[in-house]
Amino acid sequence: MSGNWIVGITGASGAVYGVRLCEVLLEQGLSVHLIITEAGWRVLHDELQWNSSKRKETLQERFGKYPGTFEYHPISDIGASVASGSFRTQGMVVVPCSMGTLSGLAHGSSDNLLERAADVMLKEGRKLILVPRETPLHSIHLENMLTLSRMGVRMLPAMPAFYTLPRSIDEMVDFLVGKVLDSMEVEHSLFQRWGENHEGS
Repeated sequence: MSGNWIVGITGASGAVYGVRLCEVLLEQGLSVHLIITEAGWRVLHDELQWNSSKRKETLQERFGKYPGTFEYHPISDIGASVASGSFRTQGMVVVPCSMGTLSGLAHGSSDNLLERAADVMLKEGRKLILVPRETPLHSIHLENMLTLSRMGVRMLPAMPAFYTLPRSIDEMVDFLVGKVLDSMEVEHSLFQRWGENHEGS
């Protein structure tokens, strides 16, 4: 499936999921519009040792080698293309999604570009996939998830599977990203599906 995809990375742990998703989309020649919160940049620095002081240069070094195209939108750029429903996109994925961002979306907040872009997905009836990464969850977290789920948002918690017998963290990351791609209806071969070379029912 071709077209533009919006990817949001927030301040929850698990920034590698968002990075890997961007890589796979760009490898397939798709277009990615990337939004990263300030807390998201902090996590990229802490977990992946990214240089958050030279943001555009860092992103170009990481993603510029792929055949697809990407555009970085600063979180404060509320006038960016992705802030408008008239800008055509296939949908949006927020990965990882912090509980703060999830709360903002559940209550219709549009205080920054990421929240506005996600709100556009809701009002236009486009795909919105959230990958929450928090544990344990309290009642407000769960109520916010339920509110969004009832609106058609796909909730895809960052839960690895072990039936694939992962041998590395990279394989565990690929499984989760593959599940996201399934929800996006984007073809991939990131993990072996159940029933492929498995015995039993």
